[in-house]
Amino acid sequence: MKVVLFCGGLGTRIREYSENIPKPMIPIGHQPILWHVMQYYRQYGHADFVLCLGYKANIIKDFFLNYRPQNFADCVISGFGANVELLSEPDKDWRVTLIDTGIWRNIGERLWAVRDQVRDEEIFLANYSDGLTNCDLDEMVDRFKKSGKIACFMAVRPPLTYHLADIDKDGEVHGIRSSDCSDIWINGGYFLFRREIFDYMREGEELVLEPFRRLIEANQLMAYKHEGFWRSMDTLKDRQALEDLVEQGKMPWRGLHPAKETAKTLVLA
Repeated sequence: MKVVLFCGGLGTRIREYSENIPKPMIPIGHQPILWHVMQYYRQYGHADFVLCLGYKANIIKDFFLNYRPQNFADCVISGFGANVELLSEPDKDWRVTLIDTGIWRNIGERLWAVRDQVRDEEIFLANYSDGLTNCDLDEMVDRFKKSGKIACFMAVRPPLTYHLADIDKDGEVHGIRSSDCSDIWINGGYFLFRREIFDYMREGEELVLEPFRRLIEANQLMAYKHEGFWRSMDTLKDRQALEDLVEQGKMPWRGLHPAKETAKTLVLA
């Protein structure tokens, strides 16, 4: 399956980094978060990527045009750099299509701009490119196929705890409870689509607003509830949390051992 990655946003919530580089190129450990996202898909056998570029597109292009596995692996160099021997298994190859979809487009417009790249795909994957997970992708795909629906997103619990207040129209507070004790689910940014998704889209629309409403009305949208690890990189605090995991050698998004027993599905009628 092809994987569409949205890489063109301005990254305003993490502006300290994105003033100089696009958000997908912000490093987690030695590699950009985009690299981690792509490796996640690669370990499930999906290596054909379509990147929707925009803000600072040239930096992402340069990364792939000048990609050298030895930059991210232990190696032995001889001949003053002419010979390089990798001491670990090199990264498996990707096929990467780079499409400049413009700076100011929203996610829906970016997906619409690359529709010709996935026109022959019965099912394709898509991702915001700024979140990591240990979700069992094979199981998610299998449940989506069996559902017969047109679209699916991974639903996750918010990674941070908030205090939720029950307030009436007069400002009277009737209760306060922790968000981790509430049945709150959010869009985790991991999508599965059949090519019919484009029949539910209109020019200029944001993907998860009007098109998803149409899908819900047609009973064609499902959510895959994932209880395991998930973290998006929206702020510097989020980046530091992911960086800490890498420094500790704990990267839940790597390796084919996801928490299958906690995954559930929820069909939105």
